[in-house]
Amino acid sequence: MGLFDSAKDKLSGLAGDNQDKIDEGIDQAGDAVDEKTGGKFSDQVDSAQDAAKDKLGDL
Repeated sequence: MGLFDSAKDKLSGLAGDNQDKIDEGIDQAGDAVDEKTGGKFSDQVDSAQDAAKDKLGDL
């Protein structure tokens, strides 16, 4: 097993154990961006949030 495989396995375990906290952090980050941009890019921010959550689900 290579270094990257080992790191991926560790990250997968951490992500799985803390999925709720990670999702909350993604939501908070998106909300902060929306606030700073006045909601101007809310569609793109929502898409990015969904994509990040999907990628974390793949780990």
